[in-house]
Amino acid sequence: MQFVDRRDAGRRLAEALGAMQDRPGLLILAVPRGGVVVGVEVARALKAPLDIVIARKIGAPDNPELAIGAVAPDGTAALDEDLVARLGVSDRYIQVATEQARQEIDRRLQVYRNGRPPLQVRGKNIVLVDDGVATGATTLAAIRYLRKQEPAELTLAVPVGPPDTMAMLSHEVDRAVVLYSPELFWAVGAFYQHFEQTSDEEVVELLREMAAETPSSSAPAQ
Repeated sequence: MQFVDRRDAGRRLAEALGAMQDRPGLLILAVPRGGVVVGVEVARALKAPLDIVIARKIGAPDNPELAIGAVAPDGTAALDEDLVARLGVSDRYIQVATEQARQEIDRRLQVYRNGRPPLQVRGKNIVLVDDGVATGATTLAAIRYLRKQEPAELTLAVPVGPPDTMAMLSHEVDRAVVLYSPELFWAVGAFYQHFEQTSDEEVVELLREMAAETPSSSAPAQ
């Protein structure tokens, strides 16, 4: 299976989630940047408000592309303890990297929300959306962060992800929806015809449009 672009993936994902449209307190949370494009299509199809949740990867000391974990918006780190031990990563490194990631999360949230308060998660039926998962490190951090806010139900919905990652993440949520989960998995972008980088400006504009479409959903989180 291959998707034309993120909007195509979002529309197909919305079809798979169609039964959730009438759920009370439905809220779509997208992972920036690319996940917001997917999330907009899902939110519009399901007639639900859209917000964002950001987690940042913690890269290995000598290989920043290798994720040893990820940081949630509250600063909580979800670490691959086996990998951390195998690489001999120090507590000091993790502490510094976690704080740097948390500061970047704060910066992005301010830019993307542009003064709008976050939406209430507690007691809501949450659908967490991204354009795909690979290792699942950042997704896991986002899921555990959301769990702390006590949603009524938490669904993970992605167009594509490898079976082992989806199996791991499915244990952390009430429901996991993936449209395509191939055994041979290279990178998320390999399953899209068009996978250009989504800009900060595009994220800001999409969130502004969605906020204008659902003005009653702007109640702040507790």
